[in-house]
Amino acid sequence: MRATVNGVALNYRVDGPADAPWMVFSNSLATDLSMWDAEAAHYAKRFRVLRYDTRGHGESGATASPYNLDMLVADAAALMDQVGVAKPIFVGLSLGGMTAMGLALSRPDKLKAIVVCAARADVPEGFQKMWDERIATARQKGMAALLDATVQRWFTAELLVTKPGFLGNVERMIKATAVEGYAGCANALLGLDYFRQLGRINLPALFVAGANDVAAPSAHMKNMAEQVKGARFVELSPSGHIINMQQPAKFRETLDGFIAGLPA
Repeated sequence: MRATVNGVALNYRVDGPADAPWMVFSNSLATDLSMWDAEAAHYAKRFRVLRYDTRGHGESGATASPYNLDMLVADAAALMDQVGVAKPIFVGLSLGGMTAMGLALSRPDKLKAIVVCAARADVPEGFQKMWDERIATARQKGMAALLDATVQRWFTAELLVTKPGFLGNVERMIKATAVEGYAGCANALLGLDYFRQLGRINLPALFVAGANDVAAPSAHMKNMAEQVKGARFVELSPSGHIINMQQPAKFRETLDGFIAGLPA
């Protein structure tokens, strides 16, 4: 399905009983909503599940870059309004986790809780140069040129040796990402400035880190969680950046435990 919000057509999918409480899943950079297939199958038994392709990703439109996080947060809020999503548990990974934090800071009235996975809240030294180089590579050589290095960052070497069944879809998602969408969302990361604001979040929050993640180190995410009153922090090991795919059972067990502790 598609909905036009803020001048862009966003691709989305809804699963689960019509009268169930809502969950929303937001994807990482260079992926699409299919990264959440296993979670959708698990949670649609008792939740109404919305997944969507972030602007510039999957089957959503890719407007001209650069984008910013306020834009991506506004996209998510407008899409939830159009679909009729009420007070969801909003789960996001990496870029999606940043979107979750942005919503919790700007539109807490729209949410029941947030789950922030493998996401930073600041711009560390060297971040600008690193992303400028990746954007330049994508523009000059296409997304396929980023494939190997991206996969190696996303998953541990020990897992990749086993050639996991999901790897084909991961490679497809990366190569299928529009260069303009990748560049736009990568530019959005460079405006990341949520860390000093995290103390304003007044929602139930879970922060999930991968023990081997170099993009959003576990120590940084633990520090993030400590800024939010009552937040929980969980580290999953071994795991690289795309935690839900490397550790699907542990990831869902972690979410289940968090959900069970939420107020009715």
